[in-house]
Amino acid sequence: MAPKCLNSIAMRLSLALFIAIFIAPNLILAKNTQEIRGLRMNAIDRCWRANPNWRRNRQQLARCAVGYSGKMIGNIGRGLVHYKVTDPSDNPMKPKPGTLRYGATMIRGKVWITFQRDMRIRLEKPLLISSFTVIDGRGVSISIAGNACLRVFKANNVIIHGLQIHHCRAQPACSVMGPDGRIVNLGQVDGDAIRLISASKVWIDHNTLYQCQDGLLDVTRGSTDITVSNNWFRYQDKVMLLGHDDGYLRDKNMKVTVVYNHFGPNCNQRMPRVRFGYAHVVNNLYQKWAQYAIGGSMNPSVKSEANLFVASKSGKKEKSWRFYSVRDAFENGASFIQTGFGGAKPNYNRQQSFPIVDAQSVRSLTRSAGVLRCTQRSRC
Repeated sequence: MAPKCLNSIAMRLSLALFIAIFIAPNLILAKNTQEIRGLRMNAIDRCWRANPNWRRNRQQLARCAVGYSGKMIGNIGRGLVHYKVTDPSDNPMKPKPGTLRYGATMIRGKVWITFQRDMRIRLEKPLLISSFTVIDGRGVSISIAGNACLRVFKANNVIIHGLQIHHCRAQPACSVMGPDGRIVNLGQVDGDAIRLISASKVWIDHNTLYQCQDGLLDVTRGSTDITVSNNWFRYQDKVMLLGHDDGYLRDKNMKVTVVYNHFGPNCNQRMPRVRFGYAHVVNNLYQKWAQYAIGGSMNPSVKSEANLFVASKSGKKEKSWRFYSVRDAFENGASFIQTGFGGAKPNYNRQQSFPIVDAQSVRSLTRSAGVLRCTQRSRC
């Protein structure tokens, strides 16, 4: 028996060695090749991630936005204040210097917010973000979780990048310090990760959002010129709402680009749900939705373009609603009923336009969706 046991052990060791030498490196190489391919196809990421000195030139990011937000050059240049968060605590009415709330509300003019180290921030009340504010979580791990979350209220020129936002909860009516150091009285707040209210020119990029009490992203009450890109939305019933309600006519002017995002696993509906307005939903990966992927009401214009829809093996496979679809791809039995034809062009200007990738390449294109894994001493 001993020789047989020794032979069995030797065979296992040989197999393990074979895998380690020949198979594992090939798998890693294949993964890296897909990531590099995705980076080259991603008009946003290739603009700044190829720069090994991005930390010294963080503001390069502002020139990389595409879609309806356009380039965010109003967030850089003369008068820009560089602010570093050093304290994860939160005081809604008397923000302390060094906290996120202080940087987002108390500093007038352009501010670029970064973080000293990894942080988990529990906001006591909703955080209202001022105009011309960038929250840049690159290079560290920043989590906003467990209570109140982010609002962009009547503000413009805002970038939210590189944050994990999750387990947001509904909040009762309260008062908080708002933009430019002014007290704002809020009514009851739903448990959304990010909510835009009468906001414009907002770019939400490379965030990971999940498991919030209400939704992950709401764009409401006349908000427009919004780009939602490279985010990872997962583990959520209601994901993204574009348009306030069926009676809010100002949302007819809404324009939103939803591009390079990864939806799933375990997302149920609203990816997005659109009321009024226009949405260009392009080059996104949909992974195993439960109820529906794209939906809406009140006759919005929606162009679904070169997205990849991968249905679950069980559950609802049909993605049915009125929209204009072009070059979308469907796997695992996914299908759709198109009732809109020939229209819904985004009509981007030169600063907003970007190349659209074939739907079969969307897996590679969205491989880096969500918060990027990079440290202070590595490329993103």
